[in-house]
Amino acid sequence: MARKKTLINFLLELVGELFIPYILIIWLISLGNKDLALKLSVWGGIFLGIIFIIIFSLKQKKFQKTDQWFLKKDSLDHLKSMKPWEFEEYIAQLYSKLGHKTERVGGGYDGGVDVIAEKNGIKHYIQCKKYITSTVGVKEIREFYGVLVDHTAQGKGIFITTNVFTSEADYFAQDKPIELIDGQKLVRLIRQVK
Repeated sequence: MARKKTLINFLLELVGELFIPYILIIWLISLGNKDLALKLSVWGGIFLGIIFIIIFSLKQKKFQKTDQWFLKKDSLDHLKSMKPWEFEEYIAQLYSKLGHKTERVGGGYDGGVDVIAEKNGIKHYIQCKKYITSTVGVKEIREFYGVLVDHTAQGKGIFITTNVFTSEADYFAQDKPIELIDGQKLVRLIRQVK
């Protein structure tokens, strides 16, 4: 990033240093040789145009990288601002775009499963926790695992949160058919779909 910024500054300085002498040379030549002045002005204009295009494209790349960072931040904030049922619906739509047939089950009596995602005849059970500041602890993962024992034969459980999991929750899920997706992994998954 710093290298591109230096290159942009160098090109701007080069244009600034060459522009006034270029105009003076063309003016002096135009007093005596109009054909040479015309050729110099055309080639000089092309040269300056190329420099400006390079500067513009380098600045665009810099701004695109900045925009991506803001989009990443903004999308996680956006997910955290949703109501729980909106988040569940969003996850169902996300998995639909990933090629699953989905059904949103969530609500007060969902039995610990918010979304069922089926692909190639295999069902995956998804629990969604839209947390802003709370972390997902081992208690929630244990309860979800208890639900999975009744449901899964071939599939797996997927626990998705907008925040993070505690290290105990990570450790508990390691040898279980449970995939843990925290906020950052969720944003990467969303970008994969987009």
